[in-house]
Amino acid sequence: MSSSVKETFKDVAVETRPAPAPPAPAALAAKVRTLAPTMTRSMQRVAETVASDPAGCAALTVTGLAERTGTSEATVVRTSRLLGYPGYRDLRLALAALAAQQAAGGAPAVTADIAVDDSLVDVVGKLAQEEQQCLADTAAALDVTQLEAAVAALSGARRIDVYGIGASNLVAQDLVQKLLRIGLIAHAHADPHLAVTNAVQMRTGDVAIAITHSGRTTDVIEPLRVAFDHGATTIAITGRPDGEIASYADHILTTSTARESELRPAAMSSRTSQLLVVDCLFIGVAQRTYETAAPALSASYEALAHRHSPRNIQH
Repeated sequence: MSSSVKETFKDVAVETRPAPAPPAPAALAAKVRTLAPTMTRSMQRVAETVASDPAGCAALTVTGLAERTGTSEATVVRTSRLLGYPGYRDLRLALAALAAQQAAGGAPAVTADIAVDDSLVDVVGKLAQEEQQCLADTAAALDVTQLEAAVAALSGARRIDVYGIGASNLVAQDLVQKLLRIGLIAHAHADPHLAVTNAVQMRTGDVAIAITHSGRTTDVIEPLRVAFDHGATTIAITGRPDGEIASYADHILTTSTARESELRPAAMSSRTSQLLVVDCLFIGVAQRTYETAAPALSASYEALAHRHSPRNIQH
């Protein structure tokens, strides 16, 4: 076993990390859109009101916002905290900053906060910041208990099927190739008919994973339902934990997403958070099955090493 492989998995400690910083003012709308499905109706009213009228809400006290939304002061404070702000005062500051940005105007937006006349340097910086926020939101919302249960199921699975369509299929393939390299039997299915056909063969001891940002993709829900009905352990990686997919998932891993736009739809931005969850699953399984995972990974490295050696390039 190579030392590099050992370094990959050894002594992975769980550290206590500080709470994530409050989201940037410009990310508030994306945060509301991501979390609204999990909120109570009263909290949704507060969140949607502040996102739609930041200038007006920034001028309101906690009592004033509660009256405007027909809720209570406690609901306003709880909503502020759920959105990532320590308290209502911090949310008001973010709203004021967002209102100022909107009032300043600027060039037409292309995607997120990127304008038509932004330089590529600005584009890189803004996209990087947005990706970082998306990852931070996903990490904050990820239920570690659900993650641990999913890791346990995968670690002992006889067979693993992963379903995803479009951009989510790219994530499914990424997970499968990772699992294959540590010796697990896994398959990614993009064809919905083939996915259902394979799901019929799933049994107790098998694991089926569905990846869908919307939680409503029929071509992903159907094979997961079939696998669920046949006794397999089912896992959903989704941005909508209250979506239809949840009805057939034993374990739900929630993802976040950056704001959508014409040039950057959810299919693109959601992939970032899906890949984070996939990496968490992979590392968790590799840790749990270290005695077999490390030798398998080492063997795969050695099997492919000659393809990357300049000495073996034929002219």
